[in-house]
Amino acid sequence: MQRYAAYDPPEYVDWKPEPELAEACLAAIRADTEREAIIAGLSADRLLDLYRGMVRFRLHDIALKRWVRQGVISKAWLATGEEAVTIGAVHALRRHPGGDVVGPMIRNAGACHEMGMPVRAMLCSYLGTAGSPCEGRDLHFGDPQLGIVAPVSVVGGLCGVMGGYALSFRYRAEDRVALTWIGDGSTKSGEVHEALNFAAVMRLPVVFVLQNNQVALGTRLSQHHKAAGFTGWAKGYGIPCQAVDGNNVLDVYAAAVLAVRECRAGRGPVALAAETFRMGGHATHDEREARATFGDEQFRYWGRRDPIGLYEECLVRLMDDVPADVTRERLAGIEREVLEEVEQAQRDALASRTAAETTPSDEESRCYA
Repeated sequence: MQRYAAYDPPEYVDWKPEPELAEACLAAIRADTEREAIIAGLSADRLLDLYRGMVRFRLHDIALKRWVRQGVISKAWLATGEEAVTIGAVHALRRHPGGDVVGPMIRNAGACHEMGMPVRAMLCSYLGTAGSPCEGRDLHFGDPQLGIVAPVSVVGGLCGVMGGYALSFRYRAEDRVALTWIGDGSTKSGEVHEALNFAAVMRLPVVFVLQNNQVALGTRLSQHHKAAGFTGWAKGYGIPCQAVDGNNVLDVYAAAVLAVRECRAGRGPVALAAETFRMGGHATHDEREARATFGDEQFRYWGRRDPIGLYEECLVRLMDDVPADVTRERLAGIEREVLEEVEQAQRDALASRTAAETTPSDEESRCYA
C-alpha cells in the first residue's frame, strides 16, 4: 500500500516487508486446526475482500487526518494500526439487512463501511451535515437498517445495548448474532461488568472483542490492569475467550468465525482478546503525548507489524498458484479503486456543507425526549 509521509506514522512511511513476520502470521493460523481450516476454505475473492476492507479503513482515517491538518474539522479518532481487529471480526458476520448486528466504538468505524454504509455518509457525520445518517445531529452514527448500532461517548456503553439485541434475538428465535468491541480501558467500567455478567448468565448470542490498545486515553495498560492479558479476565465471567493477534487479520477473522458459530449454536457469549496497538494518540490532538507515553521502541515494534503490510505479504504466500508480481499488481488495483471511492466520498461530503445544510427548523424532528 502507498504510504503518505504527511499522514502515516513514520514507522509506516519507512515500512519494509520482513519475511519472518509474515511467516509467523501464517504459522499462527496453522497452529490451530480449526482456524487453519477456515482460512483454507476462503476463496481468493474473500481473501481480497479482507484486504479491500482494511485499505478502505486506512484511507478513511487518512481523509479525516487530512481534514484536521487543513482545518476542516478540529480532531478525529483514528484506528491506524488496528484495522485488522475491526475488519477481521465484522467479516465473520452476515452482513445484510436483517442479518447480524454490530456495535462499533468510534475507532471501529471500518465496521460501518463493511456493513454497507457509504464512506460519504461517514465523512458527512464528521462534518455534521444533513447528509449524514444522523442528519447532522451527532458524530456517533449508525444505521439500524444495516445492522449498525450507533456508539456513545461513554466507551463500553454499548455492551449492555448489544446484550439487549442478543436477548431479543433469542426471544424471537432469530438466527442472529450481536458483536461489539471493548477497549482495554473500558473493561474497568461498571456497566461493562454488568453487561458481560448478564450476557453470560443469560447465555446470549453476543461476541465481545476485547481490543487491547495498550493504552486508555493516556493511561498505560500496566497502570490499570494487573492480570496477564484478558483471556482469564473474560473467563472470570464464565465467558470462553480466545487470544488472537490483533495485527493479523486472518487470525482475527478465523477466531471470529468460530465465536459466531458458538453463538449460533446457543453457546454464547464468546469473547476474543485481541492484542494490538494504536499508532497514534487518543485522537489527533494528542499524538505527541502518545509518543512521549511509550517512547520510540514500542512504536518501532508495532510499526513493523503494520496489519496491512503484513497481510499483503501473507496474500503473496497464500496465493502460491499465482506469480507474486501478479498478486501485488492485483492488490495495487484494489487500492486504486478504493482510493477513488474515498476521494469521491470526500468531495461529496465537502459539497454537502452547502447542499445538505441542517437548519434551525429541523431541530425538533426526530427528537423523542
